[in-house]
Amino acid sequence: MKALAAAKKASVFLNRRVIPQKFLRLVMYILLLDLSVIFLYPFFYMIVTSVKSPTDLMDTSVVWIVNKLYFYNYTLAFDNLDYISTLLRTVLYCLVATAGHVLVCSFVGYGFARFQFKGKGLLFLLLVLAMVVPVQTIIVPQYLVYSKLGIANGFLPLVLPAWLGYGLRGALFIFLFRQFYLSLPKALEDAAAIDGCSPVKTFFRVAFPASSSPIIVSTVLSVVWHWSEYYEPGIYLSSASQKLLPMQLPNIYTLMDSAADASMLTSANAELYTEGTAMAATFLVVLPVLIFYLVFQKQFRKGIETSGITGE
Repeated sequence: MKALAAAKKASVFLNRRVIPQKFLRLVMYILLLDLSVIFLYPFFYMIVTSVKSPTDLMDTSVVWIVNKLYFYNYTLAFDNLDYISTLLRTVLYCLVATAGHVLVCSFVGYGFARFQFKGKGLLFLLLVLAMVVPVQTIIVPQYLVYSKLGIANGFLPLVLPAWLGYGLRGALFIFLFRQFYLSLPKALEDAAAIDGCSPVKTFFRVAFPASSSPIIVSTVLSVVWHWSEYYEPGIYLSSASQKLLPMQLPNIYTLMDSAADASMLTSANAELYTEGTAMAATFLVVLPVLIFYLVFQKQFRKGIETSGITGE
């Protein structure tokens, strides 16, 4: 009886809303603000530092508000990154690899969702395992295979796996498409079969056009991941004419370290390669991906909400 009475008192306590909803909402906003500061602080630091002059960088009192905007950092970074040609090369590489991921991974995911065949469970298990295997553990045998094929030096080892349904996190994209196609009504495909469509034609005319949500999610993730990937391109792209934008950043940091060396400060130009130059170069590398995400953020959020949430 005492326990029942205590429960009733607690219920009355909650029903009276002793803790106002506005207070709870305020606490939630404060927590979200704290989290946003944690994530946005490096970005703000990068932007502010990129417009600091060498004098402001040496002045410890200048933290967030600079005395004068110093855009020469961007000029130096733009020239040393060879920005236009490297940007076009990186965009082309990302688009080709992403196209392979979207087309092939959706096709494989459709096969896992709609067809029954021997060894399907084992293959899907291997697919799930492929999502957790780091590329560093298999890079040596991969490189040896590509060397024997004569394609180890170039973009083919980076693009070919994406067009074979693997590549950079390709297993995850196959899983996303499979989960979506499991939730797709079979009546649409049955109607296409009655009209005389083959399974392949049904996929390209019915299933694939209906999978806009996983397409958007896979496209955004694939572009961002390929853009920021440094490990594999650093192995397969050896010549300067093949380097991507993220691979050019170490050149800026090398110049910055050289300028900080006392033996290099005799040159007037050496002092210009500061932390501000490095941050300007970093911002130029991040900027295209940032614009891409801002353009597709609405579709990406909607795709996240509707993709990969329905099982068998």
